[in-house]
Amino acid sequence: MDSITQGVLGAAIGEAILGKKIGIKGAIIGAIIATIPDLDVILYLFYDKLDMLSIHRGLSHSIAFSVLGAFLIAFVLSKIKWTQNIQFGRLLLFAWLCLFTHILLDTFTAYGTQLFLPFSNRRVGFDSINVVDPVYTIPLIIGLVLSLWVYKSKPQRSIFNRYGLIISSLYLIFTLLHKEGVKAQISNRLANEKIEYTALMTMSVGIANINWYGVAKGQDSIYMMKYGLFSNTDTPIEIFPIHEAYLNEIDSTVAEKMRWFAKGFYTVEKENEKIRIYNLQVDMRGIIRTGNKKAPTAGYFEISSHGGKTDFSSGSIKK
Repeated sequence: MDSITQGVLGAAIGEAILGKKIGIKGAIIGAIIATIPDLDVILYLFYDKLDMLSIHRGLSHSIAFSVLGAFLIAFVLSKIKWTQNIQFGRLLLFAWLCLFTHILLDTFTAYGTQLFLPFSNRRVGFDSINVVDPVYTIPLIIGLVLSLWVYKSKPQRSIFNRYGLIISSLYLIFTLLHKEGVKAQISNRLANEKIEYTALMTMSVGIANINWYGVAKGQDSIYMMKYGLFSNTDTPIEIFPIHEAYLNEIDSTVAEKMRWFAKGFYTVEKENEKIRIYNLQVDMRGIIRTGNKKAPTAGYFEISSHGGKTDFSSGSIKK
């Protein structure tokens, strides 16, 4: 999720575990630790966009990293003034929760997280919440404000932070349950339309888990439909040809990375001798219409070859 949410979650964990011992410093340290996995974006300075598809949310977002990183961070914390008198086991739990909850929270979003590196590069994603969702973040912020400032001198100060964590966690669980209900609705609609498919993806778009897209992958086409929690009308099912054969025109390694990154949910087209790939698993902003043309989403990757060299770029369709 967004960096603000990750920092707030880390701060809430810091207040919950260390707040009674070191006060607001626990929240500050927690917020810092919780942002560490996203420091992999620094690697954009050294790697190109194609390589970064597998590097971002890669090793720094793995379970192995959370464990090893927690030991290293706990060791460092045991040597600094603020936390040197706290039991190592508590510091280890604190550091691990800050790292692991960051990783876990990212798996609820669309991009996918390589949880099992270095043993497997499978991208795990629940696709049940938008990258930015105030419904999740605001209870954490309110709980922190009440605990750290409004009631900071009261014995029961930590209870408000605890309530914020509970409410946000329950909302995350709700998104998974709601996703199953949305999936059932979309599956029924596809069955009624007699559309055959091999895989179905449902993805939340926007805040509060209200609006969703369903993407069904058929043999040669994908079928997209929008589902709204408060919508009583059936939206039309849009059909987009996959054009799998176009991927045979580019470097096979690049083509395989595109398939892996999209988890199979993509369409391909040819635009001015360039291969354009719409990755629906990562970029889901809804169907875009420009003139007589429509695309399954706004963002795309573009690939071309010049003198045996592959050029890789990305772009976005403007409405």
